[in-house]
Amino acid sequence: MNLKDKVVVITGSSKGLGRALALLFIDEGAKVVINSANKKETEKTAQEIGAFPCVGNVAKEKDMQKLAALAVKKFGKIDIWINNAGISMGHMPVEEVDVEKAHEVMEVNFFGTFYGSRSAIKYFKKQKHGTILNIISVRAFTPSPLSSIYSSSKWAVRGFTELLRTVLEPENISVIAVYPGGIQTEFFGKKKPLDYGKYMGSEFVAQKIIQNLKLTKPKKEIIIKK
Repeated sequence: MNLKDKVVVITGSSKGLGRALALLFIDEGAKVVINSANKKETEKTAQEIGAFPCVGNVAKEKDMQKLAALAVKKFGKIDIWINNAGISMGHMPVEEVDVEKAHEVMEVNFFGTFYGSRSAIKYFKKQKHGTILNIISVRAFTPSPLSSIYSSSKWAVRGFTELLRTVLEPENISVIAVYPGGIQTEFFGKKKPLDYGKYMGSEFVAQKIIQNLKLTKPKKEIIIKK
């Protein structure tokens, strides 16, 4: 895929992997709309890298509908929609999980992907083309016993992604799943895993994603590890 002049929407992209992806897309000549729930961070990042900002919470479908509508109003189309936003809640046994926080993780990780995909599909079907790219996690294959809710949310996203691929391919809409291992980002906050130093850099993961998209026929699933 030639990425020049493609219109790309990336959720959760004011920092971390989303920001790294936005930078690489811009380097390829794409037009990028970045998003996060933090107004100050989103606008600051957009100004720094030359992207177009849209503040919104992925856990609210109206915000995702607004994000899609804004991208189309600004650039006339959307070519690639990347569901990147995600949160965790630290490591703990199932019986110690905070239920309210567990709901928040599912709202952002699963429903954020669900809402984002639905918002993009509306335009992709009109255009008769488009690509949805979901940033999932290797935890969708090998769950962590101490990250039960995060792992479960990623299993749910994996299943939803496979369903989307089945129903959207006849519509000329591609669905790509990305399963990264550990990434060195602010995702973990102050509670970094003990082996955090061995995790991949955001730029490394972003480069692998871009390399796949630039193939004549991008792979539908890629696992990214060191």
